[in-house]
Amino acid sequence: MSTATVSGERQLRRDAAENRELLLAAAARVFAEQGLGAGVEEIARAAGVGVGTLYRRFPTKDALIAELVQDVLARMLVVASAATEVPDGGGLEHYLEASSAYQAEHRGCLPRLWNTPTDNETLVNLRQTIAALLADAKRHGRVREEITPTDLTMVMWSIRGVIETTRDVAPEAWRRHLSILIAGLRPTTEPLGHKPLTRAQVDRVLTDAG
Repeated sequence: MSTATVSGERQLRRDAAENRELLLAAAARVFAEQGLGAGVEEIARAAGVGVGTLYRRFPTKDALIAELVQDVLARMLVVASAATEVPDGGGLEHYLEASSAYQAEHRGCLPRLWNTPTDNETLVNLRQTIAALLADAKRHGRVREEITPTDLTMVMWSIRGVIETTRDVAPEAWRRHLSILIAGLRPTTEPLGHKPLTRAQVDRVLTDAG
């Protein structure tokens, strides 16, 4: 294979990678503004590429949405992994704030994000990392001992609801709501009076409501 051929193939791969990022970023913006009903023509226009380029990378609109959801999950895992480096048990709060902000930026794909199959490898790793953040917060006395990983899932589910319902009126409303929820996670002498949901119950809720 000639040097020119190798160079050309590398350029094609770079172009394909750049187009992928352009299309995913454009899809996030368009879906955030118009919802998942937005057309692929609008997404291609927002990305500055032709519809043919979009279809070469994503053969269907559903494939584009699935890739965007997977990309969001992967980035949230990066956020969670970085939060494990926050000292003194502060990683959990850091993650809740950062991931909520990321959800707000990608609010258009939230229905599909929260309906991700429970055996998705990235989701499994994300849940494990969040559980580790919770354990660290407990070790440092930052969180009630009664709090479970499913409680945190429902906290984020609650934030999803606030993001979606206030988006056109008060798009930053989720920040106050999260502050209230975080305050409720902190240790106190008042015990919680109800049992947490099991993981099976939470998964069923998310599947039925997604």
